[in-house]
Amino acid sequence: MRTTIDIPDPVYRRLKSRAASEGSSAKELILRGVEQVLRGRPRRRGKRVKLPIIRSRQPGTLELDNERIFEIISFP
Repeated sequence: MRTTIDIPDPVYRRLKSRAASEGSSAKELILRGVEQVLRGRPRRRGKRVKLPIIRSRQPGTLELDNERIFEIISFP
């Protein structure tokens, strides 16, 4: 199946550069990306933050102002 897509110039330049650095074609790189999305493979994400960051004795009622933040968190 053939199709046409519009890729903005800056993105296309990055695509071509990445494909060249991997020794593949832009077509191969695009197909790998499409297959990855269709498999539902989650993207890598940064370290997950566990909430709440600041614990409260009564969740949902923690009121913070700058003075309280400076008491809780040590700043250099």
